[in-house]
Amino acid sequence: MDQIRVLIADDHPLIIEGLSTALGRVGLRVVAHVNTLGGLQAKYKEAKPDVMVLDVRFGAGASGLDAARETLAQFPEARIVFYSQFDQDELVREAYRLGGLGFVTKDRDVTQLADAVKSAARGEPYFLPEIASRLALLGLRGDESPMAKLDARELEVFRRIAQGQTNVEIAEAMDLSAKTISNVSQAIKERLGVHRPADIARLAVRHKVIEP
Repeated sequence: MDQIRVLIADDHPLIIEGLSTALGRVGLRVVAHVNTLGGLQAKYKEAKPDVMVLDVRFGAGASGLDAARETLAQFPEARIVFYSQFDQDELVREAYRLGGLGFVTKDRDVTQLADAVKSAARGEPYFLPEIASRLALLGLRGDESPMAKLDARELEVFRRIAQGQTNVEIAEAMDLSAKTISNVSQAIKERLGVHRPADIARLAVRHKVIEP
């Protein structure tokens, strides 16, 4: 059987190096890697991987979720496993909603990431048992959850509003204009039906977007 071809996208070179070696030891072949999201789609087109292992967080600006959305828009056949230090409900939900075939946290043994890659190569989803349970719980929360009503960028803005950040502070942190954040903020408030800062904070705490 041909080796599964893997592209790794992570902003830490040491993680890329470590994963390349570790995945190679379990029979997978890393054919390309990137440590920035710029040019990711071009690298994907060039390398033609069977599976892309994609970090969720890339510092300020675009996220791995944004990159996944853009990649799947250009290459609907792409098979993506998210590999993240973070596993907040909103990240897991959005990764699943985007069409990701796996979500593995970085504290797990590389064999679990390899299992996720192998499942994705077959077109089958792979989620850690506790993450699968949380996905089921998120589904039970239904459309009242901000995770169900907001896209990834809106959810990040919502989280920052709930933490008390101003539009200017959010714009600087996300590398967007204050006007864009103002428009997104207003859309979020209308969609969720909350406008007062205290109500926004309570909603975020209730759905575990932020800690109380």
